[in-house]
Amino acid sequence: MECCLCTGLHSCITYDLMLFFQNDLLQLFHQFGVITKLVMLRAKNQALLQMQDVPSAINALQFYTNSQPNIRGRNVYVQFSSHQELTTMDQNTQGRGDEEVWDRGVGVLMDEKDSLLVGKGNRDIKLECGLWCFSAMIVCFLRVEPSTPNRILLVTIHSMQYPITVDVLHQVFSLHGFVEKIVTFQKSAGFQALIQYQSRQSAVEARTSLQGRNIYDSCCQLDIQFSNLDELQVNYNNDTSRDFTNPNLPSEQKARSSQQPSYGNVAGYPQVGIAAVHHKDYLSSVCNIQDMPNAAAIAAAFGGGLPPGISGTNDRCTILVSNLNPDKIDEDKLFNLFSLYGNIVRIKLLRNKPDHALIQMGDGFQAELAVHFLKGAMLFGKRMEVNFSKHPNIIQGADTREYMHSNLNRFNRNAAKNYRYCCSPTKMIHLSTLPQDITDDEIVSLAEEHGTVVNTKLFEMNGKKQALVLFETEEAATEAIVCKHATSLAGSVVRISFSQLQSIRENQ
Repeated sequence: MECCLCTGLHSCITYDLMLFFQNDLLQLFHQFGVITKLVMLRAKNQALLQMQDVPSAINALQFYTNSQPNIRGRNVYVQFSSHQELTTMDQNTQGRGDEEVWDRGVGVLMDEKDSLLVGKGNRDIKLECGLWCFSAMIVCFLRVEPSTPNRILLVTIHSMQYPITVDVLHQVFSLHGFVEKIVTFQKSAGFQALIQYQSRQSAVEARTSLQGRNIYDSCCQLDIQFSNLDELQVNYNNDTSRDFTNPNLPSEQKARSSQQPSYGNVAGYPQVGIAAVHHKDYLSSVCNIQDMPNAAAIAAAFGGGLPPGISGTNDRCTILVSNLNPDKIDEDKLFNLFSLYGNIVRIKLLRNKPDHALIQMGDGFQAELAVHFLKGAMLFGKRMEVNFSKHPNIIQGADTREYMHSNLNRFNRNAAKNYRYCCSPTKMIHLSTLPQDITDDEIVSLAEEHGTVVNTKLFEMNGKKQALVLFETEEAATEAIVCKHATSLAGSVVRISFSQLQSIRENQ
């Protein structure tokens, strides 16, 4: 079965430039497998790219989720298409002029008069490109930004590995002029903010200076456009919105504790890279965990329908895990595993039953995913029993570990993209945010204490090191995630998840 992807560039692109970008897109994705077709949609600033099989497309999308791809200095945004396959058809009755098709069998960019690329079962190739599904087709989209400068900026944060609050944004953007208002929100493009300056000149200077730069070292990249809005309306002063001209506005929510969990590297956030010369303090504010949407709203992350065995109707958030190895397990290790399926609120090890633990997930849907995918999984020589608990939640106390405000929760931002990676334990793990100078031998050394390593692949994209490690068993891969995720390696916090790839090819 062949598979399609969609990609996008961050600019308005002319016909001539699209001819160049066609070759660039092929170069961007050929390392993951055979590309069978590519269609460039000039009018929509989009492209549809079909790969030979689903694993190649999954590998490409997973890779570019962690590493921002770009072409000629412009960011490319990648997601699965809802089309399962593209076919080339004779165009006898229509005269469309916004598509150019590259077919591997022809080997050249074909004119729209010769053929038309359409998705089977769909009326138009441009429809439903935003839906997520496991197919071989990838959608690449090009976002057009307003050309007229404005005093309000629309800011999108990419590769967001640390929480971004109003205070963080104000610290960065106030260096270029007086910031009147900030509003943050979550959209399909990711975490975004609207920032209103007192003057248009300040906004222009900020965009010129900050576009494409990172707030933190190697992450939280700023993608800045001019907004079309004339004025921001702010009703509350809190962590998600602020009116700096009216400090007397009420707070929408009750004050939250500023205490942060002492897990991994989250006790203090890194210093803001852009503003470091002016601000030497570490950031202490924390972000809210976003309320997770219901199962129907995120079904698109699974191709329009929930995985087999998932009802989407569960409202129980607490899980009881039993048959654990009490000599090797702790709260942080359970967090590393169960956070693959949703945000963790708190964890409690039962002292009267050392092989039992309670885990409270962010919502019932996430709890159902964890129960479904981890029931019967092997960990430290024990087959885990994972079931819903009779307790609706875990009462906070001295014997509980809090994770509600941990920036290691994977579903704080862009939850939908994380749902599509939910699966039962596999033999393959994907490692990201690795040190730049790490070697293959160090990857093997990091992993082999957890089991036999069959193969490894260290690779680099956009200057960032990542790796794939294939173990002999699922249990070894699970233990590697449990023990090594969020650990510090040469100053880098390593992030690990299961990969759905079955093997490592040399050309990956």
